Amino acid sequence: MQPIKELLTPEEFRQVTQRSNWRGASIVGFDWLVIILTFVLLANYPNPVSLLIGLFVLGARQLGLGIIVHETGHQSLFNSSRLNDFASKWLSGYWVFSDRKSYMKTHLKHHQSAGTIDDPDAPNYQAYPISRTSLKRKVIRDLTGQLGWRRIKSIYRGVSRLNELKPEVREYMIRSIGVNLALLAILTAFGHAWLYLVWILAFMTSHMLVVRIRQIGEHAGVPNLLDQDPRQNTRTLYLNPLERFLIAPHQVSYHLEHHMLASVPIYRLRTLHNMLLNKGYYQDIKFQHGYFNLLKNVTYA
Repeated sequence: MQPIKELLTPEEFRQVTQRSNWRGASIVGFDWLVIILTFVLLANYPNPVSLLIGLFVLGARQLGLGIIVHETGHQSLFNSSRLNDFASKWLSGYWVFSDRKSYMKTHLKHHQSAGTIDDPDAPNYQAYPISRTSLKRKVIRDLTGQLGWRRIKSIYRGVSRLNELKPEVREYMIRSIGVNLALLAILTAFGHAWLYLVWILAFMTSHMLVVRIRQIGEHAGVPNLLDQDPRQNTRTLYLNPLERFLIAPHQVSYHLEHHMLASVPIYRLRTLHNMLLNKGYYQDIKFQHGYFNLLKNVTYA
């Protein structure tokens, strides 16, 4: 496999790896604007339809915050390392109990071992294709909060043994608790404390589902999970605007390009994709359109 850097001119490489504080800030700002507007919608129009919409929008934005943690872990969201560090904690990770340092330990191993049996993320997708009945059971577990409840219990176990944790982990847990209590206090001050329960419910249900669907889209049912060529073990999906909004925020569906060149900021992955497409690098690769078609293709009756 020809190294990606050899396919790009120096100017093209500079273009796709250039970081922008403005672009990074716009991603963070968009997530929080959507979260705030969703709370406003629910507060003013509390009914079953708005609640259902709110749950899925908030679950997707919680994934968006997780994506910010991922990008700042690669030091690619902002040009400034200080901004990457600040955003990974106070503007994203603490709100969804995601510790960048712990996450990146496993994630970097995933990048290093993708296409091998040593990939630590393989249990999330190595069984595919699976039966549609099996997928249905997984979706039901996600939407009924069964998987999310395990996550809540895991967080509770961490909180209950704070004094036993390493100092940096204890700091992360305390700050995560702090920002969530601050969110509860703010919503209570506006007379809508119940909205924090919606935030937790979204984290336990729709968030778990979109994380699963995203993982399936990235590596499940690929041509060859044990081939170290990213074109064989990783997938890029073409999505419509609604899918990008509700399932795969911030161009995260361009996962093949991320594995090819992890230093590329998420807001330039589509540019890299188009460059490689025009150079014929994807000549034998078929890109699927949408999660509905994907889920059909990675399951059987």
